[in-house]
Amino acid sequence: MFNRFAKVLLSAAVIIGIGVNAAVAQTPPKEKKVKDQAEYDLYNNSIKTTDPAKRLTYLNEWKDKYPESDFKDVRLLVFLATYRALNQPAKEIATANEMLATDPKEPNALLSLTQLTRTYPQPPTPDSLAAGEKAAHALLEAPKPAMVADDETWKKARAADAYFTLAFVAAQRKQPEAAEEAYKQWLAVDPNNAFASYSLGNTILGEKKIERYPEMLYHYARAASLTGPGALPAQMQTQANNALTKVYNTFHGADPDGLKELRTLAITQPMPPAGFKILDKNEIAASNQAKAAADNPQLALWKNIKDQLTAANGEQYFNDQLKGTAPPKLRGKLVSTKPAIRPKELILDLEGGDTPEVTLKLETPLPGKADKGTEIQFQGVPSAFTKDPFMLTFDVDSKDKIEGWPKQAPPPAKKRTVARKKTQ
Repeated sequence: MFNRFAKVLLSAAVIIGIGVNAAVAQTPPKEKKVKDQAEYDLYNNSIKTTDPAKRLTYLNEWKDKYPESDFKDVRLLVFLATYRALNQPAKEIATANEMLATDPKEPNALLSLTQLTRTYPQPPTPDSLAAGEKAAHALLEAPKPAMVADDETWKKARAADAYFTLAFVAAQRKQPEAAEEAYKQWLAVDPNNAFASYSLGNTILGEKKIERYPEMLYHYARAASLTGPGALPAQMQTQANNALTKVYNTFHGADPDGLKELRTLAITQPMPPAGFKILDKNEIAASNQAKAAADNPQLALWKNIKDQLTAANGEQYFNDQLKGTAPPKLRGKLVSTKPAIRPKELILDLEGGDTPEVTLKLETPLPGKADKGTEIQFQGVPSAFTKDPFMLTFDVDSKDKIEGWPKQAPPPAKKRTVARKKTQ
C-alpha cells in the first residue's frame, strides 16, 4: 500500500538524471560540469540504462574514475534507486547515510532508511530501530521533492511511511501506547486512511483490555466501511469486515441494526466521538435484569433465588441462607393440586410456564378447587429443596397467606319440605 510512495520518490533518480542529462547535452549548468567526454558517457549510460545490474556497472566505473564528480549527488541518488531495484538493503542503507552526510534532509535517503526499518534486518536490532526512528522523525520535516506535485500530496506521502515505521518501532519495543499515538498522528494527517484505522484497532485489540473494545470496534468499523482512495484493498477489507463482525458479536451480541449504526457513525470521523459507548453482553444483561426487576420485582426475586439454587453450591445456599427464612411475597401459576378438591398442596410455576418449580404445603386445606393456570400469590417459609428434579418447598401456615385462590360458589340451598295436612 505504501510502496507507491517509494516508487514516486526513488524513481526520482532516473527522472532527475534524465533532466540533468538533457541539460548537459544542451547547455551544462555553470555550477556543475562533467570533466570530459568519458565522464559524460558514463553519466549518460548510468542514467539511461534500465537494467539495474548493468546500470550498477556503469555507476561503479563512474565512481572509480571520477570520485569527486560535480554530479556526485545525482550519482548517489541513482545508486540508491539501483540498490533498491537489486534488493541490496545493506548497500541502500550505506548510500542513504552517505547522502545524509551531505544533506541531512534529503527526502529519498530518509525514505529509504524509514522504509527499510520495517524489513531489514530480520529480526530488527536495537540499532536498526533507533536509526529508523530517527529517519522517520526527520522524514516528517523533510522538504517536498520537486517531482511531487503539491505540498498536500507530499505531506500524506511522508506521513504514511514515517508514522507506519514509528508504529512498527514501538510495537517491536512492546510500547503499544506509542504505536497508538503514531497511528493517531497518521490519521490526523490523512483522516480517510483505512489502513491506519485498521492498524490502530489491531493495536488496541492486542492490549487485551476489554474496557477498550468499543474503541477498537469503532476503528474496525471505519476500516471495513471506508470507500474511495483511502479504502483498504479488497482482500484486507474482507478481513476487516470479518474481524469486525466476529468481535462485535462476541462482545456485544448479534445485533445487525446496531452494527449498521456503528458503521454509519465510524465513517463520519477518524476517532470515536466523546461519550462513545458499546455495551458488552454483561452490561446488556444487567440492564435487562434491572428493567425486568422494575417491571416485575417478584419474578426478578424468584430468578435470583433460582439462579443461586441451581448454581454449583445451590444446596449450601439453601441450607445456609434460604431455609427457615421468610422471603417477600412471590407469584406463580398453578400447575396442579393435591388433592384436586380441598387441596393441601399447590404446585406452581413462577416463570409463567407450566413447569413444576415450587410446592406450597398448607396447614389447612383450601376450599373447593382451582383451574390450572390460576395466578397465585403467596408467602411461606422454605423448608425443603431438591436440585434434580428442581423443586423448592414452602410451608404456608395460614390460608390468609395465599392470594388468588378463587372464591367458591356457596352450596345450593336445601329445599324446605312442607308437611301436608291429612284429610279426613
